[in-house]
Formats: sequence, C-alpha cells, structure tokens
Amino acid sequence: MDYEFNGLPVHVLLVHFVVIVVPLAALCTVLAAFWPAARRRLGVVTPIIALAALISVPITTEAGEWLQERVGRTDLVAAHAAIGKTLLPWAAATFLFAAIQWFWFRFVTAPDAKFAARVPGKTARLVITVALAVIVVVLAVGSVVTVVQIGESGARAIWTGSFTQNPK
Repeated sequence: MDYEFNGLPVHVLLVHFVVIVVPLAALCTVLAAFWPAARRRLGVVTPIIALAALISVPITTEAGEWLQERVGRTDLVAAHAAIGKTLLPWAAATFLFAAIQWFWFRFVTAPDAKFAARVPGKTARLVITVALAVIVVVLAVGSVVTVVQIGESGARAIWTGSFTQNPK
C-alpha cells in the first residue's frame, strides 16, 4: 500500500491522531473508574475511543514502516521504530479493559443492571471494581508513557543533527 498523501508520508499525519486518541482513551477509562458522573456521561463513548486508538496504532505503525524504508537508516530511526512497536499491546489492553469496565458498570453494578444477580455480594463487587480501577490506571500510565517515549524518540530521529541554536 502507498502511505503517501498529497506528497507527505501518511505516518507524519497519523501520528498526530495517535498522540491524541491514545491518551484520551486512557483519560476516559480512568475517569470512568473513579468518577460516576463522568462514567454516566461518557457511557459507551469510552470503549469507542479506545477502539479508535486500537485501530489507529497498527495503521500508523505500518505507515511508519513504509516511511522507514524510504529514509536513511540511522540508529535513532531504528530505536523509534522499535519503541513504536510496543504501543499496540497497550492500546489493545486499554480497549479490552475499557469495554470490560463499561460492561461492568452498565450491566452488573448499575441499579437496573441485567446481570447484577450473577455477582453475589457487595464484597465481590467491590473487589472487582477496585481490581478494574487498578488495571485501568496501570494501563493508562503505561500507554501514555509509551506514547511519550515513542514521540520523543521520533523527534530525536528527525531533529538530531538538523537543528541549530544559531539562525543561518
């Protein structure tokens, strides 16, 4: 596939979407875990945002691999490509737990929940809710840190050796 649009590598354009949607998915899942009003307002939007992140990551990675074949081989580009491949598991796990969390609060713990009787006792519900919250926080931190590391390595790959403090 040709990953070029209007003379620009698509990777350069898609990266901006990933940099927004992955942290947004992380933020929404954390808000849904700890803030009931946000959870009610966000509803199914949270797993949808996480799904958009999950779909965009491999497309952006493929576009990056296409671009890597067309730029000079450097250690910095190789490092960026290697780190870039680590985001997909974070995005997949974030989507999975955003969906699980949405299902949990919508169909199990809500006052009119359809499956509330299947999870006996308040203690079991509390343990599961806390476990989901801990997992969501870990995934949010991990995915955001990974996005920052990928972006930082990409910026270094592009700008190292091509920027000077003194204007020409």
